[in-house]
Amino acid sequence: MIGQLQIFLHEHNQLVRMFKTTLDTMHSDDHKIIIRADKRPSGSLERQFNAPTINEVAVVIFGENVASRDIVLKRRDGGQLQRVYETHRSYDTLQYPLMFCRGEDGYHLNIKMVNPMTGEETNKNVSSMNFYAYRLMIRQDVDNHLLRYRRLFQQYCVDMYVEVETERLNFIRFNQSKLRSDEYIHLRDAIATEGDAANIGRLTILPATHIGSPRHMHEYAQDAMTYVRNYGRLDLFITFTCNPKWPEITNQLLTGQTPSDRHDITARVFKQKIVVLMNYIVKQKVFGAIRCWMYSVEWQKRGLAHAHILLWMFDKVRPDHIDSIISVEIPDPETDPELHSVVTTNMIHGPCGTQNPGSPCMQNGNCIKRFPRPFVADTISGIDGYPLYRRRSPDDNGRSIIMKVKGKDVVVDNRWIVPYLTMGYVAMFGIADPNANDEVMKFQLGRYVSCNEAIWRLFSFTIHERHPTVVHLAVHLENGQRVYFTEANAAQRAERPPATTNFF
Repeated sequence: MIGQLQIFLHEHNQLVRMFKTTLDTMHSDDHKIIIRADKRPSGSLERQFNAPTINEVAVVIFGENVASRDIVLKRRDGGQLQRVYETHRSYDTLQYPLMFCRGEDGYHLNIKMVNPMTGEETNKNVSSMNFYAYRLMIRQDVDNHLLRYRRLFQQYCVDMYVEVETERLNFIRFNQSKLRSDEYIHLRDAIATEGDAANIGRLTILPATHIGSPRHMHEYAQDAMTYVRNYGRLDLFITFTCNPKWPEITNQLLTGQTPSDRHDITARVFKQKIVVLMNYIVKQKVFGAIRCWMYSVEWQKRGLAHAHILLWMFDKVRPDHIDSIISVEIPDPETDPELHSVVTTNMIHGPCGTQNPGSPCMQNGNCIKRFPRPFVADTISGIDGYPLYRRRSPDDNGRSIIMKVKGKDVVVDNRWIVPYLTMGYVAMFGIADPNANDEVMKFQLGRYVSCNEAIWRLFSFTIHERHPTVVHLAVHLENGQRVYFTEANAAQRAERPPATTNFF
């Protein structure tokens, strides 16, 4: 198999052919091979640019300066590895030789947008996000071979999104490395006491315009508190989780594929499901008239997305109405067999405890989710303000089922049911140091990006939605306004504070 792949690459990969052609002309091993970062893209005149000439692969003497975006390769008999930069047009081909077996060009900084009406190039460059979103698209009567590589496809998507995010963070870092921010009062006091602006303020600022940054998340948290301040506590907190067994996902899979092989499909379907669900709640008014709402999309480390939805209603949910909206009981299989199937398949916790002590929720012999819950004859308000939902026992007309747990039959009753919505459903629902001044590095440190999140972000799907819109006002305490300054003008900014906006 390896030999056949090697023969195939030697015959069809243009980079391999250029390497072989150039190496055959070398008279010694004391050389480097340079793949020029500014080489012409594929699709240009073949005889002028794509032929293996000395302009494409050059010999450079040791010690000669090489552009930072070039790829430097050394022979196996003594050379050390060199970095292949993500913005190099040959990065995709060299990193994924089987996916791009013919040596096709990947993304580079000089791809021009094309006017779809005229077919002519424009002055705007294609962003890396647009380029990779284009590559992941499903097109009628066209076989996109990238979608057939399963786990390698997942690695490719994550790798490419990290490239997109790194490009954006580098733009932030390199275009404001000398810009700093702090509260005016801190700047004034520091200048007055030390007279040195070298260690004042944030050296690298990650603004709220970067999606997912701490400032961005903080703004949305403050927006939610604005709703609470104006409309009181929220009425419903709904968790909507992606189910890889949805028929809309499984029907689009190619032969032999599983949902984990096609996160592009799961992302698209989940996005459409959220839109349909929000229209169902807001326009159909299944819970009543909605005053305001917001949701946020997050990702689990097992790859599935879920949305946290917050609803404020005109008519508050009263305790005697809770049972008509939320249930934690096994439905009647005769009157509602579809809901019974959904609940018994997806809304049962565990079972854990003595039946399954190795369950992930078990710590020190106890379930961290507090299952099984006690039976409750009627819904009541708990001491902490949260309701204790009705969970009737089998002696009180509560239902139970028998399910297999590690090969044994276990009786599951209402104590193991996770809260779910009863007023209509679209899918399934659950209720529920040295770099201290470098915000970009803090954001990147330990960042986890799953394949599903990578594809979601490559497709430019939103991770936050809300209604109505919250307008941010620049209100602050006295001398507490945010000041942006450089080391050169810090003293001047400390003398003259920026003007504040008068609201009253």
